[in-house]
Amino acid sequence: MRRPQVVVFDYGSGNVHSAVKALERAGADVELTSDRKAALEADGLVVPGVGAFAAVMESLEAARGGELVDKRLAGGRPVLGICVGMQVLFERGVERGVEAEGLGEWPGTVEELQAPVLPHMGWNTVEPDAGSILFDGIEDERFYFVHSYAASDWSLQVEPPFPQPRLTWATHGGRFLAAVENGPLSATQFHPEKSGEAGIRLLSNWLTSLGSD
Repeated sequence: MRRPQVVVFDYGSGNVHSAVKALERAGADVELTSDRKAALEADGLVVPGVGAFAAVMESLEAARGGELVDKRLAGGRPVLGICVGMQVLFERGVERGVEAEGLGEWPGTVEELQAPVLPHMGWNTVEPDAGSILFDGIEDERFYFVHSYAASDWSLQVEPPFPQPRLTWATHGGRFLAAVENGPLSATQFHPEKSGEAGIRLLSNWLTSLGSD
């Protein structure tokens, strides 16, 4: 059986080698590249993100990452955003008073968590929607978070025949979105690649779904 071909998009955002290794352990053939042709043609594209929302967007746009994500989604080709790679999928982010435009795949604003201790760093449980593909068999596991900002509400209205997005929530101070599965576009606020065996299982679930959405 052919291993899924996955590109981790290399646009200069943080250390992405742990994501490559985790995806390989989960069963993918992985290429770390900024090559647009490879990123468009792969079975799955992973968009990582570390650092400030505005800086990640600047790097992503310099690499024409938004256009790449749009093209893949238009063809129903799966994309997975991780950490700030999830945050930039929303319309905008506000960080230390600086507002930046996101990719706008989903409505909403990423803002600072309302919590007594920031950053939210460490292991936390999540509350997946029934029927989640990403969390199949690992609904009660803990995942590793490192962030001070997140999307705390969901307003996208999806009409039949399109499937309803599956939302996964977590709590630190208040509730926030820990993951979203919306057709070919999925994302996690936590780091699957730092979440031990549960993270590998989640990535394996995503790989199994490639081509089936």
